[in-house]
Amino acid sequence: MLDKILSENRDKLKELEKVTGYTFRDPGNLVLALTHSSYANEKKSADLKSNERLEFLGDSVLNIITSDYIYRNFPDLPEGEMTRTRAAVVCEASLMRCAEKIRLGDYLFLGKGEENTGGRYRASILSDAFEALIGAIYLDGGMEEARRFVLKFMGEICPDTAGIDVFKDYKTMFQEIIQKQSDQRITYRILDETGPDHDKTFTAQVLVGDKPYGEGTGRSKKEAEQNAAKDAISNLKVEK
Repeated sequence: MLDKILSENRDKLKELEKVTGYTFRDPGNLVLALTHSSYANEKKSADLKSNERLEFLGDSVLNIITSDYIYRNFPDLPEGEMTRTRAAVVCEASLMRCAEKIRLGDYLFLGKGEENTGGRYRASILSDAFEALIGAIYLDGGMEEARRFVLKFMGEICPDTAGIDVFKDYKTMFQEIIQKQSDQRITYRILDETGPDHDKTFTAQVLVGDKPYGEGTGRSKKEAEQNAAKDAISNLKVEK
């Protein structure tokens, strides 16, 4: 099955290699990174696995590279801020943006069910596949090739301190502010969901107790919640 996929998709795989700037020594690693569990389960072939294990590896590699980059380039950031910054940089929303930048969804191998329900555009699938691609490059070419790839594409999203500000973890920031003032519970709820399955927009609201503090929109529920927390922080500053 793997040989058949390589043969039938040779041009497609070469195109993605050109986009990423990395040529695989073993193209099978690239196929593995692009294979969603729905496709692997559908084909039921012994030599075709899903990208879930590669995603696990890629997540670890990404965290190491990001931690190293933040440590070396932002010497004045305290440990707690370094942790929050890393979490924000490697969150689903930023990984999805990186995946969209290289049109990764166009190259995925999906089962018919995922294909028909907009899987190529789903945030969770795209972010997981991007991590799997990092894992595949690391497995195929080592840490320095993985580092070059990550810093090239993640760096375009978070190139400096200004970029890091964009990806601060507003939910954590809001929680820390409220905890100093109140012991009421912070909750998030989705108010609205619009658009087709492959291009949804979510509207979230953050509440402290029963009182709404802010609203935000995003292409995923997590992004909408982050923007709601950001809005709540802005509203608190205005009240002061």
